[in-house]
Amino acid sequence: MEFTHESWATGKQSRARTSKMAVSLICSETMSRVSSVLNRDAKQFGKKYMFDSNEETCWNSDQGAHQWVLLEFPRAATVSAVHVQFQGGFSARTCRVEGSLKEGTCVNMTDFYPEDNNSLQISFVTSLQSCFFPIQDSSLVDKLKIVFENSTDLFGRIIVYSLDVLGERA
Repeated sequence: MEFTHESWATGKQSRARTSKMAVSLICSETMSRVSSVLNRDAKQFGKKYMFDSNEETCWNSDQGAHQWVLLEFPRAATVSAVHVQFQGGFSARTCRVEGSLKEGTCVNMTDFYPEDNNSLQISFVTSLQSCFFPIQDSSLVDKLKIVFENSTDLFGRIIVYSLDVLGERA
């Protein structure tokens, strides 16, 4: 969609592109799965704590390589950003985002390299500055898998305090 507006300073017309606002794709109908939970203690370290907006709770994986989070959205969507907040010392050095429609095979959408700290990190955004990681494949998905590779923890554990996925619903 395009609109035209009059510039008050110069009196010239200009065109600017508008796009839909990215919204959180995670809702009460979003199904989630994780690779593991520390000591199988989902009551204290379960996946739900990534989405509860509480700074005191987190998902804590058990040890092992290639921990992951799988999200199944109620409707297909185009993903534009992933926000993740790790606990420093328990983050991933390399992350991979994969997506698919329905029962299709997951395909790699992008790789990103988060910092090992407690800050909220925007993992990839298609329209922002080059300090963010560009998405390579912005096709519609209803499954999104975020794979955390090469943990900074000696035992391969990952701790995530918050996770959000932004985009546009189909």
